[in-house]
Amino acid sequence: MIYYREMYEKLEYEILSSVAKKSADTLGRRLFDTPCPLRTEYQRDRDRIIHSKSFRRLKHKTQVFLSPEGDHYRTRLTHTLEVAQIARTIARALRLNEDLTEAIALGHDLGHTPFGHCGEARLNAIHPNGFKHNMQSLRVVDFLERHHNDTFGLNLTFEVRDGIEHHSGPILPVTLEGQIVKICDRIAYLNHDIDDAIRANVLKASEIPKTLIESIGNSHGARINNLIMDLIESSHDQTTIKLSAEKEEAFNTLRNFMFEHVYYNKEAKKEEERAEYIVEALYDYFKLRPELMPSERYEDYTNNEGIEAVKDYVASMSDRYAVNLYKELFIPKFWLY
Repeated sequence: MIYYREMYEKLEYEILSSVAKKSADTLGRRLFDTPCPLRTEYQRDRDRIIHSKSFRRLKHKTQVFLSPEGDHYRTRLTHTLEVAQIARTIARALRLNEDLTEAIALGHDLGHTPFGHCGEARLNAIHPNGFKHNMQSLRVVDFLERHHNDTFGLNLTFEVRDGIEHHSGPILPVTLEGQIVKICDRIAYLNHDIDDAIRANVLKASEIPKTLIESIGNSHGARINNLIMDLIESSHDQTTIKLSAEKEEAFNTLRNFMFEHVYYNKEAKKEEERAEYIVEALYDYFKLRPELMPSERYEDYTNNEGIEAVKDYVASMSDRYAVNLYKELFIPKFWLY
């Protein structure tokens, strides 16, 4: 048999930058796994994430606008794909490991709750141990997903797990590939949230300050391209991935503008109170009746996970599943007809 993996591993040393993380140099997995003859370790991680149930559920988890009318609003899945595309473009330009970058990008939001950040905020408020979606994403790949032979977790490499855990929060990922995803997550969501906000008539393009348009760009494509080019130029031959001081300042100003005009906008948030109520109601219901959860989660509950299993179940729900389950549990059927 031809061992393509070994050929790819050797090729990485020939074409990638000296600061790129090579597949053969991974710090490995928590459990031993016989190497694949075809794929590198990071390619295997990417494939395990793509084939997971948690990844498929992202298509029915909303980003900012809850239950939007129209087919073109972003979901958590389309956001994930946009992050992966932007991150791979940057990794390729900097001669970093695209497979590692893609695996981290595809897995970074697996732990997101239904109803976007308002669902996360509600679980964080009511769950005894709090809730952070990056830590839940790590829990998904480490424990909740079943890879094969009914073993716990996807058994991913250290570098992919680290990138998923630290894509959010103050700590930088240990690899440059992970740092790319951390910044690209922000680049993607800010720019596509502008696009969605304009589509929803929450924001007018003319309301974006002219100084930001001049610095970053006057369209979705221009902003993405300008930020990518700046990030590549500022990070070339550096030990960290970063924007230039000028673009970083403009980017942070844009983020503050979006919080003021979109993220805290009454129109964008009009459904959030009801969404938070649904999350809390489901959490409280299964906290009192854990035996009614799916068998995997109830098994976790009885195997010392306890209330963590209830949180896992609610966090895993898609928006549509949560709404339908709420109707089934709390609304008399004759009211629905």
